[in-house]
Amino acid sequence: MNSRIVLAIAISAGMALLVTGVFYRMAVRGDATGATEVGMSEIVVAVRDLEVGSQIQVSDLRLQEWPKANVPEGAYTNMEEVVERSPMARVLADEPVLMRRLAPAGSGFGLSPKVPEGMRAMSVRVDDVSGLAGFVMPEAKVDVLITGTPSTSASGGSITRTILSNVRVLSAGEHLTPDATGRPQKVPVVTLLLEPAQAEMVTLAQSRGRIQLVLRNSKDKQIAQTTGVSESELYGVRAPSQAPRTHAQAPVAYVPPPPPPPDIEVEMIRGNKISVQSFDRPTVN
Repeated sequence: MNSRIVLAIAISAGMALLVTGVFYRMAVRGDATGATEVGMSEIVVAVRDLEVGSQIQVSDLRLQEWPKANVPEGAYTNMEEVVERSPMARVLADEPVLMRRLAPAGSGFGLSPKVPEGMRAMSVRVDDVSGLAGFVMPEAKVDVLITGTPSTSASGGSITRTILSNVRVLSAGEHLTPDATGRPQKVPVVTLLLEPAQAEMVTLAQSRGRIQLVLRNSKDKQIAQTTGVSESELYGVRAPSQAPRTHAQAPVAYVPPPPPPPDIEVEMIRGNKISVQSFDRPTVN
């Protein structure tokens, strides 16, 4: 073989090996640098879906490596800080467990962690009408109406009136979260989040009339300002006015009798003497 050809092949092979070596060293250096820059940290994630109100066990959690730059705010690195806590919102499997989604330690389980301090949870019975055929679901907003006959009603008819507006629904039956598919949940009882004074009002309303819930848009914050509607207004009939008092019923003020008329007086002049003579006024029969 021609020596020139052999020399050319040798030079080409040497250059190829040199270029390959350079690129290999650059790739290895890049991987090492990237691994150093990213960095990893272990955070607590859920093994399975964690439902609202449940008690978290050790078997529900695991530690998983997570890029330090992408660790969510409020994530836990120690499972002991999460065990025996209760979620206030559903935590999905393989999702980091965050501080803002757990109830404070010692606040209990079930519904109680969802009740803020100073508020009360109160259950009211509903039916297919007042329960909107199951569409009153957890986290919905409703108005509370009462229908009844006040003892002070002048017309004697029933009245419907809005007594509370923009009330949050905590649970529907035993469900603390809405159905994932949005399907209606027909339940006999819903639990409302109320202030203490509102709880007293609803308790009295349930004993004096019929409670009905009216669904509203959760973004609507307006408070209803209504005077209610009476049965007579509903049928377009004017309510009878209160009957006027009769003469016998009217209060009689004491009027003193008039003073008796004065006697008749006659002035008599005799010389330089003047005298007055009185006579009784004659009685007229």
